[in-house]
Amino acid sequence: MRGKQYHQPLKLTAPWEKDAGFGRKLKTYRNHTKIIAQPGIVMKVLRRKRIVLFMAYFLLLVLTMLNLANYKWTKEPQQCNHQMRSTTYQSRSDIRFLYRPSLAKKRQLIYVLTTWRSGSSFFGELFNQNPEVFFLYEPMWHIWQKLYPGDAVSLQGAARDMLSSLYRCDLSVFQLYNSPGGKNFTSLGLFGATLNKVVCSYPLCSAYRKEVVGMVDDKVCKKCPPQSLRLLEEECLKYSTIVIKGVRILDVNVLAPLMEDPSLDLKVIHLVRDPRAVANSRIKSRHGLIRENLQVVRSRDPKLRRIPFVDPGHKANKKDGADYHSIGAMEVICDRTSRTLRTALNPPSWLKGKYMAVRYEDLVENPVKTLRNIYRFANLTTNHDIESFALNMTSGSSSSSKPFIVSSRNATQAASAWRTVLSIQQIKQVEDYCHHAMSVLGYERVRTAGEAKDLSKSLLTHSKL
Repeated sequence: MRGKQYHQPLKLTAPWEKDAGFGRKLKTYRNHTKIIAQPGIVMKVLRRKRIVLFMAYFLLLVLTMLNLANYKWTKEPQQCNHQMRSTTYQSRSDIRFLYRPSLAKKRQLIYVLTTWRSGSSFFGELFNQNPEVFFLYEPMWHIWQKLYPGDAVSLQGAARDMLSSLYRCDLSVFQLYNSPGGKNFTSLGLFGATLNKVVCSYPLCSAYRKEVVGMVDDKVCKKCPPQSLRLLEEECLKYSTIVIKGVRILDVNVLAPLMEDPSLDLKVIHLVRDPRAVANSRIKSRHGLIRENLQVVRSRDPKLRRIPFVDPGHKANKKDGADYHSIGAMEVICDRTSRTLRTALNPPSWLKGKYMAVRYEDLVENPVKTLRNIYRFANLTTNHDIESFALNMTSGSSSSSKPFIVSSRNATQAASAWRTVLSIQQIKQVEDYCHHAMSVLGYERVRTAGEAKDLSKSLLTHSKL
């Protein structure tokens, strides 16, 4: 009995543990003693706790990073085909634009690079009439009106930024050039909207059908209900081809950042015309181009010495002043055209395969063949209705007396009208400004007034492009 008592482990109980209020002894000390007696169990428990703490820390870190990424995503505009944006003209949800469906393939984007009075209104109609094309006519007009009297060159950056938005179907950029306190832009508020087949056709308006080829009557389209730019954006996203025609980008090099952008598949069609015909048409429509002429003339180099184109003995009048600005603007226009042509003759990587020059004279001389070449370059398919439209619009029996209006006319006769209207002094002045562009594009100079008026002699040669 004494041996058993001697070998039994000594059990010590604290006085305060003898009675826990229910006549039972607490087991805390005994269990703790058991764990200490087995150090392997202690290490195993500690390792498990360490693993659990590490996993919890790692999970917390991951959740924090995801939360920060989500915050950045919803607060910053994303650089993708459909940019997120917040506009004042409609209350929109960021989530709505974040999950906007994207097109399966990249859209074909076309910019028609040209200048005033080069037949660009008719040329634009060749795309406006195509049911596969979302066409915009002179959207940069809003910039020039809002920032008047800014000179033409200084506005090039703003014009390019607008194109970057429009090619992504972001029309909210128009709000930047709205009048302070003015009403929100609508589909009918865009320049040239009442002649636009998208704006005036179903589903935005019931007046016309996009697939039916034919000119839009602006009087009819003006009765269409004005639609929000949001609806016009949604319509834009349905098209696989977007074409914008503009006269306010003066040099193809301005478009280089857009053409280098991998998210944009942009091509340039350079519509050119004999500079002497352009000058003649500018004089004819000088009252409608007063502001534009002044903005272009302000971009001229003030250090250059210029010769007057009027006869020395001729008495000056107000008409001569308007004509001076009309022809004086040709200096800037031809200088910028020459820059484009020099780039096209030795194209950098961003321009190779993405540039096409079209002479207006070739278009009106052989409209169907030229149209097919243009459509092939733009990855479009022509059809009989559009070819007939081009043929009818260039083979009318009369010449238009109203500038800026597209109508059926004898386009070949109109192309050479300058030869019997301009004085030899005016012709020489334009040729002096534009001799490089004329040489590259295949427009021959004249030596005398008689040579200019001899319509039996063609002044067209092969283009170097």
